[in-house]
Amino acid sequence: MATITAPALRVPLPGVLRSPVVRKLLVLGLAAAVLAPLAHARWHSGTWPAALTVDLTGPLTRANDWIIDNRDSHPLFLYFFGHVSNAVVLSVRAVYLFLLAAGWAGVTALGAVVAWRTAGVRPALGTAAAFLTCGLLGMWVPTMQTLALMVVAVLASVVVGALLGLAAGLSDRMDRALRPVLDTMQVLPAFAYLLPVVLVFGIGVPAAVLATVVYAAPPMARLTALGLRGADKEVLEAVESLGATARQRLLTARIPLARRELLLGLNQTIMMALSMAVIASVIGGGGLGDRVYQALASVDVGAALAAGIPIVLLAVVLDRVTAAAGRGTGPAHGRRTTYALLAAAAALAVAVRLAGRPDWPDAWTVTIAEPVNRVVDWMTGHLYSGVPVVGGTADWAGHFTTWVLDPVRDGLLWLPWWSVLLLVAALAWPIGTWRTALTAVLAMAATGVLGVWEPSLDTLSQVLAAVAVTLVLGFATGIAAARSDRVERLLRPVLDVFQTMPQFVYLIPVVALFGVGRAPAVAAAVVYALPAVVRITAQGLRQVDPAALESARSLGATGGQQLRQVQLPLARPALLLAVNQGVVLVLAVVVIGGLVGGGALGYDAVFGLAQGDLATGLVAGAAIVCLGLMLDRVTQPAARRTEKGA
Repeated sequence: MATITAPALRVPLPGVLRSPVVRKLLVLGLAAAVLAPLAHARWHSGTWPAALTVDLTGPLTRANDWIIDNRDSHPLFLYFFGHVSNAVVLSVRAVYLFLLAAGWAGVTALGAVVAWRTAGVRPALGTAAAFLTCGLLGMWVPTMQTLALMVVAVLASVVVGALLGLAAGLSDRMDRALRPVLDTMQVLPAFAYLLPVVLVFGIGVPAAVLATVVYAAPPMARLTALGLRGADKEVLEAVESLGATARQRLLTARIPLARRELLLGLNQTIMMALSMAVIASVIGGGGLGDRVYQALASVDVGAALAAGIPIVLLAVVLDRVTAAAGRGTGPAHGRRTTYALLAAAAALAVAVRLAGRPDWPDAWTVTIAEPVNRVVDWMTGHLYSGVPVVGGTADWAGHFTTWVLDPVRDGLLWLPWWSVLLLVAALAWPIGTWRTALTAVLAMAATGVLGVWEPSLDTLSQVLAAVAVTLVLGFATGIAAARSDRVERLLRPVLDVFQTMPQFVYLIPVVALFGVGRAPAVAAAVVYALPAVVRITAQGLRQVDPAALESARSLGATGGQQLRQVQLPLARPALLLAVNQGVVLVLAVVVIGGLVGGGALGYDAVFGLAQGDLATGLVAGAAIVCLGLMLDRVTQPAARRTEKGA
């Protein structure tokens, strides 16, 4: 006789436990309850155990010695690095000789014609005015040197970034594999990899170009991948239904649909390449960066600003021309008009050269160093302290350090090392997968293994404070720019100045206003990272489907409701990218902060380059990369989960 079994009773879970986030946190809580007593009994001091550290001084010193001994004889250097170096030198020299041959009149006229053809009359006039200003400031030859270096570096960065972004945008596996590579390229401080670059290529142009490419290519790669992945699926399905091959879909649909992201990537690459001009001068890049570096070595802010202004002008010109080219706002004239103008520009260049005046005349220069230095002295004397009611900038820096930086740093250092790792897991796992949490935990633990646990927590406290300020200001400003064309037009030159002005230029006024310490380091990081966050936020909000906004308006939604319920949710990938860029750009300025009293890992990276200590510089740089990787995994996995679930 068959037995009848009663159906198993299923006890419904409480509503709170149905959430995957709550269940993950409960698992972590149980693990902490079991492991915390064991860890406390084994490592009761709370600091990172010496037994779990690895000393890399010996291996890195031997690698340093091997490179020096074999640089002139090993086939790797003779037949690979040597050819790369020669190709870079020849390319930069060819561009520089062309600019010198054209002379100031030819370069100005040619730049104006190109700007007119691609953007219109106003950008053409702005381009001519920018080049003439460079000459008036007495910086024509250094400007041409920097322009030649940047043309080659930007072209290489765009090619490398576009290829990497293409691979990441078309393949999930490549995207996962390239993310840590791009993080490393963008987060590793320039001062950390300048030493190995100099060891391989020596002091000079090749090392400067390579350092610039490593720093400037990741934004192009990230935004290319974002644009390809964000292409309208309905359009892709329509193209596929017509029998298009994968290559045809890429060329006729994906890339045209990603045009805005590609142009934004080009914009960011140009900005970041020009921002590397001063750092590149440290290893022989020359040009405007070298003038800035020499001026700041003698604390001459005015002379540094005179060389920094042309860098900003170059960035503004290239930004305007590339943006207008993407929008297709150039004049609708035929090729004959363009050829005629190019011929006129060439004739002007030849005429000026035949007249014996190809170089900018010395009598046409204006000196701004002395007035600028007087303004800086006045700011230092009147704003640093003693301002009624609001207090001086020194008081603001002191309050920020006392109320924000010190509590965050002391809190992180007070926590036992294992609890910090549990906290990282608790932040990473709920918004991602266990692999995400494991990667974040291992990245954080690597700073302890490298023997720089306490400096890493000190740096982390500064980064967290700077990122918080950057995101608050960046999101608010980006929303305002996205909702108002007038605000966007007013902000563009300000953002250009902030992003392209070399950090070394505004570092001395920052120190003059805020003193030496961690507060000016945070201020420098915010100034540098803010433009990218604002631009990406505004771009993401402006690209929200107009049909969705129209539908919300037809239902009576107010402007605030449209923002909260439509724009922000639909712009989530761009906002997450803005967070990512804010983190990596703040980390990129950590080294600069080390020069003004930020201490911690930034100081170690600078010290390693200054003393030729490969071990100290690379260990500090690797720890900064680990912090960046950890912060990326804590802030970015939600986007991956959303894509998979879509």
